[in-house]
Amino acid sequence: MATRAAAALTGLSRATMNRNTKPSAAQQLPQRRSTPRNKLTDAERVRVLAVLNSPEFVDCAPLTVWATLLDEGTYLCSVSTMYRILAENTLVKERRRLARHPKSNCPELVATAPRQVYSWDITKPAGPGKGIYYDAYVMIDIYSRYIVGCHVHHRESGVLAAELMEQIFGTHGVPHVVHADRGTAMTSKSVTALLADLEVTR
Repeated sequence: MATRAAAALTGLSRATMNRNTKPSAAQQLPQRRSTPRNKLTDAERVRVLAVLNSPEFVDCAPLTVWATLLDEGTYLCSVSTMYRILAENTLVKERRRLARHPKSNCPELVATAPRQVYSWDITKPAGPGKGIYYDAYVMIDIYSRYIVGCHVHHRESGVLAAELMEQIFGTHGVPHVVHADRGTAMTSKSVTALLADLEVTR
């Protein structure tokens, strides 16, 4: 009756009046959650953490630990509590003590003058027909990017690569370093023996 009279005086509908009389979410006081009766004590949490970090379970996920202990007739806590305890101790990750390897720098060759570092590779340009390819042996001086030698053959061979190097070294001089990848021709005995005889670093 009071709500109807107030609605008549204010010009608002009764539904609006009823809705506005309810306290908003911001006006409602936060309700304090009661402490669960089965909450672990500090000593129990320490025990759970010790079990999770033990040599037997350090490599296992909490679900595996929980199931294994349950099979043995031991119940420490729920799986979610195990995760919560690990998160509180920043252990939700690899718990083993892993070796930390020092960061390795990528090796880099720097040339400050010609004939210091040559780099070579073998590429396969297309031939006159489908499925026909040649092998182009190309060597450059990385200081000037000048192509010091190039041969084209029908196959990839360490002997042919050694012949290319002998011709280039006889024309342009012997470099200090020859750079290449670990291809078959690059690691062949012919190339390895030639560079070793000339005391060129591979």
